[in-house]
Amino acid sequence: MPHAHTNRLAGQTSPYLLQHAHNPVDWHPWGDEALARARAEDKPILLSIGYSACHWCHVMERESFEDERTAALMNEHFVSIKVDREERPDIDAIYMDAVQAMNGHGGWPLTAFLTPDGEPFYAGTYYPPQPRGGMPSFTQVLTAMAEAWRDQRHDVTKQAGQIVDHLARATTVRGSAEPLTEEVTRAALASLSSAFDPRWGGFGGAPKFPQPMTLEFLLRCAVRGWPGAQEMLRVTLDRMADGGIHDQIGGGFARYSTDGAWHVPHFEKMLYDNAQLAQLYTRAWQVTGVDRFREVAMSTIDYLLLEMSHPEGGFFSSQDADSEGVEGRFFVWSWEELVASVGPAVAGAYGASPEGNWEGVNVLWRPVALSAVASEHGIGIEKLEADLADSRQVLFEVRETRTKPGTDDKILAAWNAMAISALAEAGRVFGEPRYINEAVRCADFVLNHLRDEGGRLLRSWRNGTAGGPAYSDDYSLMVEACLTLYETTFDVAWFETARGLADELLRLFEDPERGGFFTAGSDTAELVIRPKDLYDNAVPSGNSVAADALQRLASLTGEAGYERAAAGALKLVRDVLVKAPTGFGKALCALDRYVGPGREVAIVGDPAGEQTRALVAEVTSLRFLPDTVLAVASGDDDRSRSIVGLLEGRTMRAGEPTAYVCRNFVCAMPVTDPRELGLQLDQT
Repeated sequence: MPHAHTNRLAGQTSPYLLQHAHNPVDWHPWGDEALARARAEDKPILLSIGYSACHWCHVMERESFEDERTAALMNEHFVSIKVDREERPDIDAIYMDAVQAMNGHGGWPLTAFLTPDGEPFYAGTYYPPQPRGGMPSFTQVLTAMAEAWRDQRHDVTKQAGQIVDHLARATTVRGSAEPLTEEVTRAALASLSSAFDPRWGGFGGAPKFPQPMTLEFLLRCAVRGWPGAQEMLRVTLDRMADGGIHDQIGGGFARYSTDGAWHVPHFEKMLYDNAQLAQLYTRAWQVTGVDRFREVAMSTIDYLLLEMSHPEGGFFSSQDADSEGVEGRFFVWSWEELVASVGPAVAGAYGASPEGNWEGVNVLWRPVALSAVASEHGIGIEKLEADLADSRQVLFEVRETRTKPGTDDKILAAWNAMAISALAEAGRVFGEPRYINEAVRCADFVLNHLRDEGGRLLRSWRNGTAGGPAYSDDYSLMVEACLTLYETTFDVAWFETARGLADELLRLFEDPERGGFFTAGSDTAELVIRPKDLYDNAVPSGNSVAADALQRLASLTGEAGYERAAAGALKLVRDVLVKAPTGFGKALCALDRYVGPGREVAIVGDPAGEQTRALVAEVTSLRFLPDTVLAVASGDDDRSRSIVGLLEGRTMRAGEPTAYVCRNFVCAMPVTDPRELGLQLDQT
């Protein structure tokens, strides 16, 4: 149980830090006070990094940080610092690299021991209260680290220096001298094919993550007509939609599946997963025409709007896996509860059984064809389909009576940017103005609440209090979001905002010497190294998004400097894209844009007019054109033509809305007929 004691985390805004504010541990937030104390008292730093929806973070808190004796050991020998990885990705990046360098793997909770100068000398993840499974107990680790600091100081500081040197080398990598070519993307597709799970989709075995950026790359390959790509994509999207990782009742996706069949998830739901997957399923519907993909995209967005939205327009970060102290309790069902609510046939269609399909309860999924279930229960398949459709609302209402998982209600710029892009794109593709309106509200929220007086973008906001300076992924993803809003609403103010943020991205984060972008800005406090995040993990790296967004801006403005910066980021990872494609999904998409048949489309005509809208639909709704940019302005909109280079000199023909399609600096004849525009788009 929490203690009456309050530590230094009580004044923080992060829900994760506040969860630890009543631990008997004398926690500090990361900052000058904690580092100065460690130096003054000559104590090592115990750094613990996690996040609000992290199940094992909660477990370690209950087992160790709420334990008086463990806390006393920590307080005596260490200055203990707690960090929310979602608020401080720069700190997380440095010390997660250290964990992986020392152990070959990482994860959260992250537990690291540092010198007072912040140099790591030992690091791991979760430690149990008692030795088990080959792991030492947390108190054993604490004692050993305290003794090493006292008795083997020279060896400890030497090792810390070596680790920092190793980490620093990763930030000094220079771009490849080899060209950025289509051969790299083709080889990456072949590498993905060899890792593909043909039965269940996805890549590798358990645990299995959705990897939306890698699947987005497959979608781009499918648009190119490359063999095998669409089949891998469709199998994966189908199996994921059928799985327990997909909330069959409330919509949205959990973080990952603990098995290889997408059945039993780790039940936390993250904004970034759901934003990316909503966008992916939207685009997959455009390419395949599979109605279910549209349904999944819309139900995912509706979940975000219902469960994750702030009243003023932003989106919260995550929902916990646990409720009432039990993982998954909110989401699982007993057989008796299901049968009483929807009957045995529908229960069977959800893969449920009297004995349960996971730890005595049922995680709902769709493992069996409805025809087999209908035959088993002696009913028609049409009736079962209707009953199944009706069951979602019935079960949703039953589930709403339960205790809900906690929500991490901080609002992060980068993650909200992904939601803005997904909502805006789905709105224009599905003809849903409310999605576009919500995208605009969210963007307004971020730009009004997550910027300081000087206009500097900030990382986070919660309950009226903004966090510290934003990182390169925040800037890059907001550039992307504002460009998507421009290409959806054709309000040139969004283009101006995107360009302003892009120029700030280059000023604050670009590495002009080696290429690419640092994680933290040049105006932020220095850490032991200045990290440069290159991998696309759960969230795309700032480098990968910058490489994609800056190319879009280059196509719209005609200014080559943006493309040069994008190419510099891609060259940093060029040589590893084929070796580890699942670690660079967004980078592969950006490379596809760089080498692909990009198009620039300018349409001149009243954006609200029927003829103009018909031309726009050919570009944005009726087909997925991954490497295309679009600019639209009315015939008398001189302001837009002066701001958006692609519109310069474009006029209407014979007073009718007119479309101009260009590719590789060569333009086709302007057209006024939507069918002719469609033919040009399909041919170029």
